[in-house]
Amino acid sequence: MNKKASISGLILAGGRGSRMGHVDKGLQAFRGTTMAAHVLARLAPQVASVAINANQNLDTYAAFGMPVWQDDLAGFAGPLAGLETGLRRCQTPYLLTAPCDSPFLPLDLAERLLAALEEQDADLAFAATGEPGMRVQAHPVFCLVKTALLPVLSSYLAEGGRRMDGWYKDVKAVEVLFEDVDAFRNINTLDELHSLDTSRPPRLADVTGCLSAYDPEALPVRDAQRIIREFVQPVAAVEQVALRAALGRVLARDIVSPINVPAHDNSAMDGYALRGGDLAPDGDTHLKVVGTVYAGRPSEAAPGPGECVRIMTGGVMPEGCDSVVPQEFVAQESADAIVLGAGTIRAGDNRRFAGEDLKAGSAALKAGKIIRPADLGLVASLGIAEVPVVRRLRVAFFSTGDELRSIGQALDTGSVYDSNRYTIYGMLQRLGCEIVDMGIVRDDPAALEAALRTACENADAIITSGGVSVGAADYTRQIMARLGDVTFWKIGMRPGRPLAFGRIGSNGRSAFLFGLPGNPVAVMVSFYFFAREALLRMMGAEAPLPLLRARSAGAIRKKPGRTEYQRGILTHGEDGMPQVRITGSQGSGILRSMSEANCMVVLHDEQGNVGAGDMVDVMLFEGLL
Repeated sequence: MNKKASISGLILAGGRGSRMGHVDKGLQAFRGTTMAAHVLARLAPQVASVAINANQNLDTYAAFGMPVWQDDLAGFAGPLAGLETGLRRCQTPYLLTAPCDSPFLPLDLAERLLAALEEQDADLAFAATGEPGMRVQAHPVFCLVKTALLPVLSSYLAEGGRRMDGWYKDVKAVEVLFEDVDAFRNINTLDELHSLDTSRPPRLADVTGCLSAYDPEALPVRDAQRIIREFVQPVAAVEQVALRAALGRVLARDIVSPINVPAHDNSAMDGYALRGGDLAPDGDTHLKVVGTVYAGRPSEAAPGPGECVRIMTGGVMPEGCDSVVPQEFVAQESADAIVLGAGTIRAGDNRRFAGEDLKAGSAALKAGKIIRPADLGLVASLGIAEVPVVRRLRVAFFSTGDELRSIGQALDTGSVYDSNRYTIYGMLQRLGCEIVDMGIVRDDPAALEAALRTACENADAIITSGGVSVGAADYTRQIMARLGDVTFWKIGMRPGRPLAFGRIGSNGRSAFLFGLPGNPVAVMVSFYFFAREALLRMMGAEAPLPLLRARSAGAIRKKPGRTEYQRGILTHGEDGMPQVRITGSQGSGILRSMSEANCMVVLHDEQGNVGAGDMVDVMLFEGLL
């Protein structure tokens, strides 16, 4: 007998993973598909057929093209319930089980378990890892079972037994040792999932080499933005979350409508549904009212020629009707008759067609969209309870400098309170990032390296403020360069000329680094025009800063050859058109001016002086600051 033909496979996906956000672990996205799909791809070649044990999201699992079996044992979502269900339905002598959260299971699992079972004339074989003579780790959820053992398992469950390794104590079981521990790794938390689902970006030199006349000592803003955009890569990990938890998150895949919206031809307003062919071309149209159609209620109404029905907004159009006349446009002739004048409506007016808003199978929302309240309503209208979103981006940040003090500490001579961490916190919070505030790091090589390593090992991106200017200690550059692929730029802009960017690594983990200048206003400008877009790109979203045109209320001095960002106050002029004036002194340390402003005037590098009345680009702070 073909040994493969004697084995059926069962993927155990019966319960919800409480540590996975109460979403089925098997449906969590992993390396371009789902964990269950990875298990299926490795299990299917080893067995005659595969089924999936699941108790929810049955249609989603059925889309894999495999039978989906729910637990026969009510109220118990453990793997033994799934195993019992599989044994009841299995049509082969053996059943091989594997959990849905182990995407690296061995490709020779069935072969080795069956060989051991036959060699020792056992009833059950299960996997274990370790070295002979040493302590081994049993993995009873990876087991090959004779289907004839169903009565033994059912009796154990009926007595209240629940241990995966406890039900076969009275049968002959054999332990099969595997050397590859990672092959039996089951992913239990989102952090584990994310750590295994990362991608590597190119080298900075690969990107900068594509630029003509690349000069890190005099880099235009647009070139720096392009380098960052091409170097940074999106995180690959995706989470399946409940709809309400998706607000502000980035959609990982298209939401495809399973239904037509609206589901039926219906009325766009309260009125009377009628046949367009009954409308008199000249003179009044007289119609008999033969019924009423309410929204959400089935109706048998089918008016004939010369008849109509009273209909409410959203009511399904009766058979034969193709037009609706608003109730305010008709006159009541009697209790069951109406009249409308010539030309009141045209045939087809006020009728909404099935699928007019959204057709079944079409994309309701596109991947990369940041989900807003209206999107929640749209998805809910499709009956979809869970959506795939890119996992939250984890960003660590700290300030550097011996002169900095935290709130609550006394100010010494020459010291200042650290404001940058608070503005950075606010900007990251607005982006929906998971935030790791690492405080203030003193000017000490060992302390800086330790902070960078800790940040790298615990975050996807790192933002520092201070320590990247020409006057900064040399060790800052040396440490960053030693830890990874980092470049230091002097950007043609004001404020915020110095900027460090790249990727650093520590203990097998890596993170993108944004080294911002230390002056408070320069920190915010650099964040919004360099870090913000990069972080959104890592989240899988494309959300460039929107600029609008406004008239300058006064003259602004500006030299061509660099980009300037000046704080402004946007109002409306006497003619109602947008008008902007700058806040006064534009020093990069004057944080008060950022608080007073409601926009940033963007003066591009090719621009010179601006005259009163000239049009300029403006970036609004609303929604950003």
